[in-house]
Amino acid sequence: MTHLASDWLMLTPAGGLRAFGANPPDAPAQALQMLLTGERALARESWMQLANLNLSQVADLQASGWIQTLARPLQGPDAKLDDFLQHVIAALSAQRSAVLASQEGFCLGRAGVTQEHADVLSAAAADFSDYAKRQAKRGWMGASGYVAFHSDPEFLLPDHAFIPFWVDDTGYWLILQGEPLLNNPAWVELLWGIKLAGTRFGHNG
Repeated sequence: MTHLASDWLMLTPAGGLRAFGANPPDAPAQALQMLLTGERALARESWMQLANLNLSQVADLQASGWIQTLARPLQGPDAKLDDFLQHVIAALSAQRSAVLASQEGFCLGRAGVTQEHADVLSAAAADFSDYAKRQAKRGWMGASGYVAFHSDPEFLLPDHAFIPFWVDDTGYWLILQGEPLLNNPAWVELLWGIKLAGTRFGHNG
């Protein structure tokens, strides 16, 4: 079968945030996550079958800016996760300084920072996870969002930004120094790489 150029679909960076930004994921997020379940980008028809979507629902997700069409079936990350983590997370920080941490506070990857500083930031992320859980029990979900720290009182650019996300029920934090560059294909590549790794390395450090 010959595919048209628009037959393959992939998450946009905004779609990655929408798909993996809450746990448990709602129905649209679950459907979006399925785009990263294979070694290659899914054809439109395959995704519709897998996610039980109709054309109208696909059009709505695309209109929201969460999916994009591809001219070819993009290949997923084929490197070992440890090998490509530092490169992909560095691209998400204007200072090329970033840390990937587990929800429990383990440093899983770092770029542009020392191991000592990465461990400090990872421990801070775990504290934020605990804080968000406590606030959620009290009925306030606002603490479950992004966390940013500024030294500039005008709040223009953060010194550090903490972005929580979940892959297969496992929680992670992406910690970026300086301007976050989340509108970047590297964000989708990171999510895809974790998804394909198939191991919840956040629990074993």
